[in-house]
Amino acid sequence: MLKKVDSFVLKSFIGPLILTFFIVLIILILQFLWMYVDELAGKGLDFRVLGELLYHFSLTFVPMALPLAILLASLMTFGNMGEFSELSALKSSGIPLQRIMQPLMILIGIVAFISFFFSNNVLPYSTSKARTLLYDIRRKKPDINIQAGTFYNGIPDFSIKVTSKDPVTNRLDRLIIYDHRDRRGNTSVTVADSGYMKTTPDGTGLIMTLFNGYSFNEMEEQRSSAAKTYPSRKDIFREQTIVIPLSGFDLERSEEGLFKSNSAMLNISELSFHIDSLSQAYNERVNNHFRDFKSSKVYHISNYAYFNTSPPGREDSLKKMKVFETSVLFDSLPAAERKDALSRAIENIKDGNIYLAQISESHYWEIKVLKRYEVEWNKKLTMSFACMVFFFIGAPLGAIIRKGGLGTPAVISIFFFVIYYVISLSGQKLVEENIIGTFAGMWAASYILLPIGIFLTYKATTDSVIMNIDTYLLFLKKIQDSVYNFTMNEKQNKSEQN
Repeated sequence: MLKKVDSFVLKSFIGPLILTFFIVLIILILQFLWMYVDELAGKGLDFRVLGELLYHFSLTFVPMALPLAILLASLMTFGNMGEFSELSALKSSGIPLQRIMQPLMILIGIVAFISFFFSNNVLPYSTSKARTLLYDIRRKKPDINIQAGTFYNGIPDFSIKVTSKDPVTNRLDRLIIYDHRDRRGNTSVTVADSGYMKTTPDGTGLIMTLFNGYSFNEMEEQRSSAAKTYPSRKDIFREQTIVIPLSGFDLERSEEGLFKSNSAMLNISELSFHIDSLSQAYNERVNNHFRDFKSSKVYHISNYAYFNTSPPGREDSLKKMKVFETSVLFDSLPAAERKDALSRAIENIKDGNIYLAQISESHYWEIKVLKRYEVEWNKKLTMSFACMVFFFIGAPLGAIIRKGGLGTPAVISIFFFVIYYVISLSGQKLVEENIIGTFAGMWAASYILLPIGIFLTYKATTDSVIMNIDTYLLFLKKIQDSVYNFTMNEKQNKSEQN
């Protein structure tokens, strides 16, 4: 009996899980395309490059898509079972909700382990490939697309304008070409009545065939006299061919490991190594700075405040003092030496403030880099643990609301996922700014939402009606009746008194 129940629950869950996982993954890919459409459009990328980019980025979205898919699938599964009274039939047979959820708990535990393995081994590789390819695409210049009526500055050292363009024959009319290769401004201009443009077969050059025009070039002065003659040359042509070299218009692939030191491209062991190294280097640097500042502070007090402003022989009296009282020492100085000591003290304070500000800024960026590695280390665990958290929210919540399909479960899933994402993102920002501890910030969403899941499981086990709207409507109706009865009693009492 129980094996059939386990098989039934697993079959009811696996189908929605696969469906919702791919739906969420497609949504995340579309979000990525929406964010980077300006950098991808117009660069002449072939489908192989785009497919490779989307493939690697889709792998980076898997750890994020899994928890949301589990939440949505568990809501759908138990919502359908509750809507069609299957859950009530199982409970009436003496099978508690925890026993019904048991095979799915085991399955989600396996999925969480696979998610951790994926985040630790596949995710760094796919992130490295995706970021490197996106970096190469960003460096690639857009395809040449000269529009009529505007200057096109996409070709290095050239500015080209055409008055009209025939989309059928690709004929260009009334061209103006500014050549800035000499870095002397608009000193070389070519004007043509018409022309054609095409790229070389290897894509390394642009061939422009111009008709009926002239070239104007300002020449450099050959003499250094004060009187300027502004020499120039004008060449008239009936046909002229210009070859413009192109660079950066083809996709140049960078070597592997371009971002290998980035925290998102390391596994647990590599992150642990970097964290230990950075922590040790940071602690040593802090100790060295403290030691240097302490010695510098003693040097300033003893050397500038006393020895350099004291008459000879005053050092022996200082050594005999058991307690170094600055007020007594300052009062013993002559008026002129007091003024000099105060000016030196002010300069030392200013120097100390500058030194401390520099050291504080250096420590801030060092700890920020260290926190990034710690954040990435914990993120590989939190995303896997989120699978369990969302299951314990979705399964009992579906059993309570008893609504299947994609409507109500999708709304509830998005609501909880937004809460999880906001808490996680806020905690990550606080950790990176070194305001709170790494564990407290990165695991905040988990230890906030997990008690909610446990509470919902308890309520679902006891057949609670906390998500039944009729319960709240009945409660509001009772309040309304109580208020109405109280008002009527007050009116009756006032009428009897009168």
